[in-house]
Amino acid sequence: MKKTAEHDGLLPEYAFDYSKARPNRFAERIAEDNVVVVLDSDVAQVFTSAESVNAVLRALIQSMPHIPLPMIKTA
Repeated sequence: MKKTAEHDGLLPEYAFDYSKARPNRFAERIAEDNVVVVLDSDVAQVFTSAESVNAVLRALIQSMPHIPLPMIKTA
């Protein structure tokens, strides 16, 4: 028997109708090797594009002393 929102302990506003679900329209923009980071609003006001964030981070990386990264074991 299928549980209803009132019988499974959830309030009606938390009931999700999967028949109305749509694919994530932004998923294509994210390549598999990319990492998504959420910026705080004050930082996002200064860095308004991924390119500007990456440029500053790359400059920062160049100015840092080289520290060997530990090897990550993959399965």
